[in-house]
Amino acid sequence: MHRFFLTLLLFISPLLLIGQETVSISGQLIDGETAEPLSFANIAIHQFDDDILLSGAITNEEGRFEILQLPLGKYRLYFSFLGFKTAERTLNAGGLNTIFDFGKIELSPSAEALQEVELVGEQAITNADLNKKSFNLDNNIAQSGGSVLDAMKTLPGVSFDQDGKVVLRGSDKVVVLIDGKQSSLTGFGNQKGLSNIPASNIEKIEIINNPSAKYDANGFAGIVNIIYKKEKQTGLNGDVGLSFGLGALGKRKEDTPTSLGSFSANPKVIPSINLNYKKEKTNYFLQSEFILQEALPNNEFTTRNYDDGRNIISQVPENRKQFRSIINGGIDYELDERNSFTFSGLYDREKHIDTAQVAFINLNTNTRNRFYTWREEEVTRYINAAINYRHAFKQAGHTLSANAQYTQGLEDETYSLNDSSAVRIGRDMTNIKAIENTTSLSTDYVRPLQSGRLELGAKLRVRRLPVDYTITPGNQSIIYPDLGTFSDWGENLYAGYINYLLEKEKYDVEAGLRAEETSVFYDVDPVNGYYPENDSYDYFELFPSIRFTYKIRDNNKFSIFYNRRIDRPGEPELRVFPKYDDPELLKVGNPYLRPQFTDAFELAHKYSWDNGSLFSSVYHRMTQDQYMRIFSIDDSNPDYDIVNRIYQNTGSATNTGVELLASQDITSQWKVSGTFNWLQNQIDAYQGTLLFPFERPFYIDASSANAWTGKLTSEVDLPKDFTIQLTGVYYSKKNIPQGEELARSSVDLGLRKSLWGNKAELTFSASDIFNKFGIQQRLTNEGFTALYQNFFETQIVRVGFKYRL
Repeated sequence: MHRFFLTLLLFISPLLLIGQETVSISGQLIDGETAEPLSFANIAIHQFDDDILLSGAITNEEGRFEILQLPLGKYRLYFSFLGFKTAERTLNAGGLNTIFDFGKIELSPSAEALQEVELVGEQAITNADLNKKSFNLDNNIAQSGGSVLDAMKTLPGVSFDQDGKVVLRGSDKVVVLIDGKQSSLTGFGNQKGLSNIPASNIEKIEIINNPSAKYDANGFAGIVNIIYKKEKQTGLNGDVGLSFGLGALGKRKEDTPTSLGSFSANPKVIPSINLNYKKEKTNYFLQSEFILQEALPNNEFTTRNYDDGRNIISQVPENRKQFRSIINGGIDYELDERNSFTFSGLYDREKHIDTAQVAFINLNTNTRNRFYTWREEEVTRYINAAINYRHAFKQAGHTLSANAQYTQGLEDETYSLNDSSAVRIGRDMTNIKAIENTTSLSTDYVRPLQSGRLELGAKLRVRRLPVDYTITPGNQSIIYPDLGTFSDWGENLYAGYINYLLEKEKYDVEAGLRAEETSVFYDVDPVNGYYPENDSYDYFELFPSIRFTYKIRDNNKFSIFYNRRIDRPGEPELRVFPKYDDPELLKVGNPYLRPQFTDAFELAHKYSWDNGSLFSSVYHRMTQDQYMRIFSIDDSNPDYDIVNRIYQNTGSATNTGVELLASQDITSQWKVSGTFNWLQNQIDAYQGTLLFPFERPFYIDASSANAWTGKLTSEVDLPKDFTIQLTGVYYSKKNIPQGEELARSSVDLGLRKSLWGNKAELTFSASDIFNKFGIQQRLTNEGFTALYQNFFETQIVRVGFKYRL
């Protein structure tokens, strides 16, 4: 079976995206002597090589012209008017800047024409460009019927950590945007919503490793931008879909002896719709999905080997029954030809019930020391409302926009823990209720120039997140005392940026500077006995970014990037209340956590040919005050030890890597793409102090290790409108603080059948066929070593149907 799939992997494939970009040209023709506009003058665009006429335009009564959707390429541009000399201009449109404003073009009175002037551009083969990689999900067959998180598994440089966070080029400090903006669906630093967005409603995913100054400075690993589908045709358009699935078909490791164990053969039903109705000046859009499923989002085995000879294993399976509904919609309204509004809203409500029986087994005697039965009931709700105003000046691409957005997130989580063991018999309950309110106001101004553009903007963001914590302790309660009953966190951010782009025939330059003033406070209940003081601080920081691109030929260019960014800890990283899903392996935040800063450098190169392309880059990142979870023993309880997992700043780290992205059409029916990312991760030695639940030092030894990921995707068009696709992913072993993460791999298979003249499609997909994609880590700390294995649900079979209206 392994040989069969390895052989098939070599002969099948997907090309994630081939795209065609266009540019727009505008300007105004005037009399060079009187400065009067020249109405009904001619603009002609010719091919550069053979001077064949391709397109043209005529100026309006004000002498203005606009040419839209001109493909990237080499052209000659002529401006002419009866009785005036013909004028020429040179334009270098390499695909980075898509709107060019020539400003005022003077024509001199004369009966003779001047020499020809050339307009130079470049033909884009794929939009996996040097500053941004873009991947269309329509061809993502092997993960069809799944979520955005499933689809992202095959993207270059992307992986996931044990908490389900997106990891980009070795770091989980990634900003996830929806249609270019942070929203409640993916949260501010919270990426849980990705696993619940059906990929069928998404048009494409963009990866921006080196964002310009117009983007928020947080998320130093980069930005993932998820773009929803939106039809542009008049009338009713869109599609409806339905997906059925079964997850966790096989068990990677046998459950520990309990009567419940872990869920398997988990059923899933996901209906979805994507609708657009466009009429005259109004466009209505709606995307909605409903998820009804059983799932196994975590299945954590932890084997702890203590220095005193004890060896204990525990398993925490999150056996989940879940219902989630997401409704995203709005209205695009054109007030007139220059002014437009977009009103949009999102409602996302999820309820799940997790149950587990957690046994702690002494491997020396094969006896059960402790036994918990726990149940978690959680309701999360996110509401997002936004208003966007856009004013278009007379010149194409000359715009002023303003955005107001309000987001509210609710988390209502109740844990019930029943302890039945020789140590104690008792029941504890905890409830956390947190309501996050975020308000943001922003404005952006874009002015096209003859050889580039100027961008200016400002932003205000206010966030508040109070938390109420209720404890109902039982006999000999395991809940830490003196935590208090509330906390309150807030952040105010004030930002402004300027970004300038210059595009010439042989080179491009983009330079920007972002300034951000941030003030933060975190207040805890005065009765809290672990953090006696509230925390507050503010800081002003500058975040420069620069990119230089040199064009060797039309299809051969390289870029150099520098960028400084920040990652700010949010309330989940600061929260002082422990999470009791594993009562002996407690996750807890740190209210005194500080931001981490990164300086990043990259050299990237792209070479394109008729039926393929190669993107390559070398990058280096330097991080100060990085933060992550630290494992440490709390031995204050005489009956058993608790291992705390506490967020801490851990000093400096660097990573250096090489990334390759290649695509090739082998034949007209067979397409192949692959990515390779090699990374050297250097973690510096560090010593610090933990404050919870008592002061004790922790140590991180210096470590350096090489890691790499490889991804290969193949797609073959078969007779009778069938398409088959196979993807393979491999993550090598890598170093992490206090240990290493072991290698893992996945092979996914997809089959698609087009029906009724491409009006509908039927898909079958099988992800992680060999069930090898779980996360395993080996950890070492003072007093113990641990093997952490999270064999969560990765093996899923789905059947889906989609009909296009």
